Amino acid sequence: MTGDPRIPRAPGLLPDDGASAAPDKPQLRRILKERRRAIDHATKRAWDDRIGARVVAWVQEHDVRMLGVYWPLAGEPDLRPAYADLAEAGVRLALPVVVERDAALGFAAWVPGEATVADSMGVAVPSELRMVDRPDALLVPCLGFDARGYRVGYGGGFYDRTLAAEPRPKTVGIAYACQQVAFEIGKYDIPLDQMITEM
Repeated sequence: MTGDPRIPRAPGLLPDDGASAAPDKPQLRRILKERRRAIDHATKRAWDDRIGARVVAWVQEHDVRMLGVYWPLAGEPDLRPAYADLAEAGVRLALPVVVERDAALGFAAWVPGEATVADSMGVAVPSELRMVDRPDALLVPCLGFDARGYRVGYGGGFYDRTLAAEPRPKTVGIAYACQQVAFEIGKYDIPLDQMITEM
């Protein structure tokens, strides 16, 4: 971890605000974003490298041929160096694409270094969309997660809708360990198969 006192040291516990009730999802998202912003740049970079190495090892161990990756939004673990290593090793990569507001994600083939553009939601997608079938395995960025593998996202429900259809791809949640929290799961929440953090 780090000696920086701003970074929470007790994964799974929310800050004590004196209230006994658990925060609602919007409040929880704000807390989790604050936790992530509190990680200093050098520490974040080291943690990203560690997470990236674990992702590469996981992909090799599970013989993944096509991997759904994500373009990092503000504060999310940046695994682009690991993506380059995976592509060099022959793993096909795909970025998620929002095809409709209330639908499952689509996926477009992507090669590291290839040009991207921002979609209507501000997320990077390949400038030339070459749509592919849903990959065998997905890296799923998590704003928060619990010990059971459930995640807190940004509230759009895109990944839950994507994972609702069978057969499900293998799923690996990506987050920092300080983002582990206890929360109530929703009706449509789907647990991930595994979490990878820097720990």
